[in-house]
Amino acid sequence: MTSIQPAKPPEVEHEQPLIAHLTELRTRIIHSMISVVVVILLLAPFSTEIYNLVSTPLLSKLPAGTTMIATEVASPFLVPFKLTMYAALFITMPYLIYQVWAFVAPGLYLNEKRFAMPLLISSIVLFYTGTAFAFFVVFPLVFAFFTSVTPEGVSMMTDIGHYLDFIMKMFLAFGLAFEVPIATILLIATGIVSIEGIKEKRPYIIIGAFVVGMILTPPDVLSQFLLATPMLILFEIGLYFSRYFVPVVPEQPVSDQN
Repeated sequence: MTSIQPAKPPEVEHEQPLIAHLTELRTRIIHSMISVVVVILLLAPFSTEIYNLVSTPLLSKLPAGTTMIATEVASPFLVPFKLTMYAALFITMPYLIYQVWAFVAPGLYLNEKRFAMPLLISSIVLFYTGTAFAFFVVFPLVFAFFTSVTPEGVSMMTDIGHYLDFIMKMFLAFGLAFEVPIATILLIATGIVSIEGIKEKRPYIIIGAFVVGMILTPPDVLSQFLLATPMLILFEIGLYFSRYFVPVVPEQPVSDQN
């Protein structure tokens, strides 16, 4: 004779999935933190070399005989180490985003997964592309402009801490600006705006791109132009590809009117 097991209270059945989700979340956060710490430890011995590499765009444009300076006692150690932490986050970003995706993906429908995965990969690639564009294209032009307009009798000797803050803001600005195609596709795919509606607002988008460039970049026309122009080009690219993500609206049956 089989014994009848007592049914679990409903609150216990709801509590177990919640605890399981929290446990998984904690595990993924720990894995993410470990990955960042491991990369920091691997990069720490080369922190000075990493800073020298990142400071090349400015050092190559400085007048002969001038160098960067450190205005605080601990800056020669702390600033390169701070850059090392940023570099570790930059390197591990795909893995960190994967951990977020692995936690969220089980709750998505199959069509949502097919929609989200290409956009997720594209957003990572575009962010890296934006930072590379800033480093290899924008920085040489901007620093050459800054050194050329330095008043006579003034030596341009940039503090290493201020330089790091400047380039990190620029990296973030261009990395986020290159996400414009993804934002455009998401707005159209979710039905917030239509392709025709966003085309009608193109003049306002052009003005908005230059306003964003003015806010996120130094107060010079060159930096604003170098940020606004790629944003507008990427907007057009996102607008072109958004036609493949337009939500399909089922047709309503036509009733006969007699």
